[in-house]
Amino acid sequence: MSKDLKKKEVELQETFARQLELVKAESADWVKVGGIALAGGLIAFAIIQSRKKRKNRSTEKAMEVLAREGLLSEEIERKLTQESKSSIWPSLRQRLLILGLALAKEKFLPNLFNPETEDAQVEESDK
Repeated sequence: MSKDLKKKEVELQETFARQLELVKAESADWVKVGGIALAGGLIAFAIIQSRKKRKNRSTEKAMEVLAREGLLSEEIERKLTQESKSSIWPSLRQRLLILGLALAKEKFLPNLFNPETEDAQVEESDK
């Protein structure tokens, strides 16, 4: 009985070691994917920040020109310096609309010019 327990213990230890190696190998893949995602996010953040700086510089130059010409009012300054409020909802609505149109196209367009519709079949069965 103790031999069976010893064998089971050895088998369990080997199984556990294999599972641990498998988890380590899979986690290495996840770490790589996470690192790539993090690097992509940092690159995107850097690009957005550089664009903001360019926009701010051009806005400041425009405000300087308007101030020199005497055309800069508080309202114009506020409109130039006010940040635009963007939201996810308009783009989400547009995507849902496009998705709905694509589904409708796939479902109804093939049957649009097909004379064998349900109405035609009902009319033929009535005759």
